[in-house]
Amino acid sequence: MATSLQAAGFARRGLIALAFLLLLVFLVAPLVLVFTRAFGDGLAAPIAALREPDALAAIRLTLLVAAIAVPLNLVFGLAASWAIAKFRFAGRSLLITLIDLPLSVSPVVSGLVYVLVFGAQGLLGPWFTAHGIKIVFAVPGIVLASVFVTLPFVARELIPLMEAQGRLEEEAALTLGANGWQTFWRITLPNVRWGLLYGVLLCNARAMGEFGAVSVVSGHIRGMTNTMPLHIEVLYNEYNLPAAFTVAALLALLALVTLAAKSLLEWHLADEPSTSNR
Repeated sequence: MATSLQAAGFARRGLIALAFLLLLVFLVAPLVLVFTRAFGDGLAAPIAALREPDALAAIRLTLLVAAIAVPLNLVFGLAASWAIAKFRFAGRSLLITLIDLPLSVSPVVSGLVYVLVFGAQGLLGPWFTAHGIKIVFAVPGIVLASVFVTLPFVARELIPLMEAQGRLEEEAALTLGANGWQTFWRITLPNVRWGLLYGVLLCNARAMGEFGAVSVVSGHIRGMTNTMPLHIEVLYNEYNLPAAFTVAALLALLALVTLAAKSLLEWHLADEPSTSNR
């Protein structure tokens, strides 16, 4: 019996050590390399790289796209998860499947679909062109592609949470005379606020770091349609490695900030049930 317990303990420690080794090789080491290459020669070169007009334009565009895509997915995810978790209706299963669609379709394929629909030779492209509206190879196309790839994150975080909470509190509020909007704002939304923030963080991280779909619809126009990931690729292909690693370090820093906020929310979500029980 003791031998079996020792063997199990040895296997457990071995698996933990292997997991940390893989994280060190595939996660920590690349991050350290990025920051080392970016700031190894001091701050003058990184500051100059970030002050370049193309870099500033890429940063502004990345933040703009995230600022548009995240609120849109917040509204959609909240409405869709509320409908799916609280009600039974025709097409419910289809809606769940459509929400999961961006997770199963390659981002490059989704970007190509937007080109085929809204491009100059696409299905709707000639109509938009005739009315002076440019979708593909412009900011609207980048926003559409980013909204598509980030669509599941808020809804997928809220659906199981709302289903686990049930409908008892909402039904009690309605019985006591509250209308639908009062029930939503005072009961449903406060109960899912931390899960909602968690989904928003994941959505924001994906919106800022998306490459495949945005690469197809952007047209790679420097200073206009290049987001930070696309600008990093351009700099790297031009062998401007210091600038490429500088922008990559900034993008990684934004990801680390998001990860830290995500960890805080996970800690709060894990602690919330025990707090409510007290």
